[in-house]
Amino acid sequence: MKEVDIHKRGKLPLHLETSEMLAREIKAGILLDGERLEPERQMAKRLGIAVGTLRKSLAVLESNGMLERIQGSGNYIRHVDDDKTIYGFFRLELTQGGGLPKATTLAVDKVAGTDEINFAENDTYYRIRRSRFLNDTEAALEEIWLDASLVEKPIKQSELSDSLYQYYKEVLGFWIARVEDSVSVSSVPEWKPATFCANAPDTFGFVTRYSWDQLGRQVEYSKTWFDTRTTRYVARWK
Repeated sequence: MKEVDIHKRGKLPLHLETSEMLAREIKAGILLDGERLEPERQMAKRLGIAVGTLRKSLAVLESNGMLERIQGSGNYIRHVDDDKTIYGFFRLELTQGGGLPKATTLAVDKVAGTDEINFAENDTYYRIRRSRFLNDTEAALEEIWLDASLVEKPIKQSELSDSLYQYYKEVLGFWIARVEDSVSVSSVPEWKPATFCANAPDTFGFVTRYSWDQLGRQVEYSKTWFDTRTTRYVARWK
């Protein structure tokens, strides 16, 4: 497993960041099915976290079926088809695989719909623009349109988590149950920060996503532009 600086973290608890990082490496095949992890104290020292924090992370993986802990033997990786992790719907990863998703929110605005975006009942949306990182690599730009009728109190930029899906579930009371993605290429948006992905080509990989909640309501539409020099879109089935 590759070393990564997990101290430059967002709003997810450190043990969840660690478990998500490991889960993405399992999905990417960096950590192989049946592979035995290094001893916990050694692993915690390499990651620069407390042993107790690491054990909480491993417990999360175990509860998701991605780890088997055998007393007196060690911790063993298990691949599963059902992905219950926080970033289970997040399809971008580093070209070499994995990468812990992080985000910087650039703007949150309440806006009316467009000809393209017209699914909300009252035609009002929260438009959220973010820059995305994988570990500390600049990876993508996101524009998310969220049905404003689902939000009781105004969304504050400072409240948003690295994982919007986690925010939806914990703060807004719904969760994303199904998504539909389309992948193509597109010019980078005009609101791209000047210093983000410096010297990148004018054309990025491009993903549009429709998202539905557990009640079958379309609640979100998003656009993602990703730098193909460092990042790829991956969907895995078994």
